[in-house]
Amino acid sequence: VQLQASGGGLVQTGGSLRLSCAASGRTFNTYRMSWFRQAPGKEREFVATISRSGTISYYADSVKGRFTLSRDNARNTVYLQMNSLKPDDTAVYYCAASRASGLADTESQYDYWGQGTLVTVSS
Repeated sequence: VQLQASGGGLVQTGGSLRLSCAASGRTFNTYRMSWFRQAPGKEREFVATISRSGTISYYADSVKGRFTLSRDNARNTVYLQMNSLKPDDTAVYYCAASRASGLADTESQYDYWGQGTLVTVSS
């Protein structure tokens, strides 16, 4: 599976962005999909994950209520809608695919990674 992330950019505090992650191949719906992010000088951290069917999602506390993760299995694409953005959300955002069962909120559970897209939130 190859993953292509897009949609990053520069936005002011309180603004919104929608990230997309397009996957190649015919097995997209067999993967749990997630987003991680890495801020400057910090380790990569979990942001959100969505089940294979798209019916169950889980969020890090830092983004809960502001970010929404969805997927379109017909288009092999997952979306991360980010609202009420804060400067602390500034990071490179990575999409990732996993065949692990359960929550899968750690990097080691992921088999494939996108190249990352930069989100910068100005104060």
